[in-house]
Amino acid sequence: MKTRQAIVELAQSWLGKNEADGSHREIIDIYNARTLRPRGYKVTYTDAWCATFVSALAIKLGYTDIIPVECSCSKLIELAKAMGIWQEKDSVTPQMGDLILYDWQDSGKGDNTGNPDHVGLVESIGSNNTFDVIEGNYSNSVKRRNIAINGKNIRGFICPKYDAFMNTDKKPAQPTTKSVTDVAKEVVAGKWGNGADRKKKLEAAGYNYAQVQAAVNKLVNGSKTPSKSVEEVAKEVIRGKWGNGADRKKRLEAAGYNYAQVQAVVNRLL
Repeated sequence: MKTRQAIVELAQSWLGKNEADGSHREIIDIYNARTLRPRGYKVTYTDAWCATFVSALAIKLGYTDIIPVECSCSKLIELAKAMGIWQEKDSVTPQMGDLILYDWQDSGKGDNTGNPDHVGLVESIGSNNTFDVIEGNYSNSVKRRNIAINGKNIRGFICPKYDAFMNTDKKPAQPTTKSVTDVAKEVVAGKWGNGADRKKKLEAAGYNYAQVQAAVNKLVNGSKTPSKSVEEVAKEVIRGKWGNGADRKKRLEAAGYNYAQVQAVVNRLL
């Protein structure tokens, strides 16, 4: 089975690999170990490696029949078009496991058809018209980026045909029969576990984890209203006051803040 979940989990396990301590070399080595390297080129440890990152994910999992392998962003698009999995419209809402291509010279007007500069793997879709991306060579490391749906700099998407979405004309079943509030109450009661296990169970049942968690926070915190603006909190995040990664997200949401909104402002300020 070639699944979206598997490639996202592998990308998550590579978060933090970077050039400074040389840990990114594992990713380069996976790419270079392939017998038939695209155009015969061997990637060096000092090359830009965003495309190499997503290609290494495909190589590591044996997904090279559904995901193009290249060390060039423009070549990735060419291969995706040949495979019939290129989505030109940058306004679409992607799915986890899709690849996003960026063009930093995007004017923000109309559909972007410029030259691609960067690529990443869509990790998850938020409930506030944003989505998270895991990228290699983001500030010389593997990091997350939060971006708005139909936001500026999106060049387009590569949409691999994972097994869960192949060979069927039927729409996915809709298992969600309870309201978000009802499920949130069950979460508070402990019926859905904790942490990553809770997230996995909720998504497997067809629920939007971010929406449920927001409802949980509302139930737990009551009518508590955040005392600071999103921009003020974002500046505190940059100063390190709110921690990092999952801990930051947990603390912000526990305080009543929308993590995706705060992170979007952090990205803008950096």
